[in-house]
Amino acid sequence: MAKFAVIETGGKQYKVAEGDVLDIEKLTKANPKLAEGGKVVFDKVLLTDDGKSTKVGKPYLEGVTIEATFEGEKKGKKVKGVKFKNKTGYRVKYGHRQTKARVTVAKV
Repeated sequence: MAKFAVIETGGKQYKVAEGDVLDIEKLTKANPKLAEGGKVVFDKVLLTDDGKSTKVGKPYLEGVTIEATFEGEKKGKKVKGVKFKNKTGYRVKYGHRQTKARVTVAKV
């Protein structure tokens, strides 16, 4: 069984292993100097498993980090929404594309 971990970033949890490519919440807002090929370290590690033993944090594991490489930003899938009020002729359609950061997990 492969070594994996569960990390938290952007209010969401991700199961990661070495070599995984993730699209996560935008990272450049927190770190404006981050460039392509830059190193990202995730310190909010909730769980690690190496195939023999499992470590679970309460809520995070102390001294455990996950290293990743920043590959760039892209826009996510478009989410469409509608506002409508009955009998008044009020209709509004809108769309939104969230900016995502693509990272490749280097070390678990």
